[in-house]
This record gives sequence, structure tokens and C-alpha cells, in this order.
Amino acid sequence: MSKLTHIDDQGRARMVDVSDKPATAREATATGFVRMSVETLALAVSGSGRKGDVRAVAELAGVMAAKKTSDLIPLCHPLALSKVVVEVEPAEGGLAVTARVKTTGPTGVEMEALTAASVACLTIYDMLKAAEKGMVIETVRLLEKTGGKSGDWKA
Repeated sequence: MSKLTHIDDQGRARMVDVSDKPATAREATATGFVRMSVETLALAVSGSGRKGDVRAVAELAGVMAAKKTSDLIPLCHPLALSKVVVEVEPAEGGLAVTARVKTTGPTGVEMEALTAASVACLTIYDMLKAAEKGMVIETVRLLEKTGGKSGDWKA
């Protein structure tokens, strides 16, 4: 097992020093899924929910969340994101979320992509909870990342 980068030699949490790392192009894609009934999915896709267009609000919430990741995850670096795209699409059994994040910098954007996907899923739940409280948020995960010292990775 490799050494954890956010733990120092005394076992204390620390922010990784990236000041000597070169700025490179980095991208990450994360996904999530909100499982729901056929009726709730139809309501979400119709755009006629009481709170508004579920998909549009969730996509916007995901973009906003990516930009706030370092405020939410204690040891994440604040990053200048060059692109964030969050898409919410109907799928069998619910709504599928895909978040793509891009930057050029000394550290990756995996956490920003995961945060965007997670918050988009939470927003879907919030928008539709009056119709169905039993929805399940599942399969939030990193799909792929490119760039940086560790290279490319794909699930």
C-alpha cells in the first residue's frame, strides 16, 4: 500500500504541498445515480415539479458545488476550474448524473467531480422528496481522471 499523502510522519492530517509540482492539464469524470419509481421519474422529466425543472436545478447545483469543493473537503486545494459540465439524464430506474471537471494546475480535480456529482444527486432528492421519500442515491464514483504525476486512470 502506498503512503497516504494527507497524513504526516506523526500521523496528523496535513494539506499536501503542491508548490513544486508543474501545472498540467487535468480532467476528471464522476457519476452518480438516483433510483426512483417510474412515476417520480416521469415527474422529474416533465419539468413540471412544484420546485421547478429538476434536471436544470441539479445540473446548476453540481456546477456550483464543484467550485466550492475546497470549502467542503478540509484538505482540498482551492482550484481555478476551467470547465465544469454536469448532466442529468433519465435512465432505467432513475436519473443518472455525470460531472466532468477540467483545470490546468498542480493537483487533480477528482474531488471536484465527485462533489459535483454528489450534490447534483442530493439536489435531485431534495427537488423530488415530496413525491417519493424512498429514493436511493447510489453509485457515486470516479469514472476516470487524466493528467498529473500518477497519469491516467479509468474505472
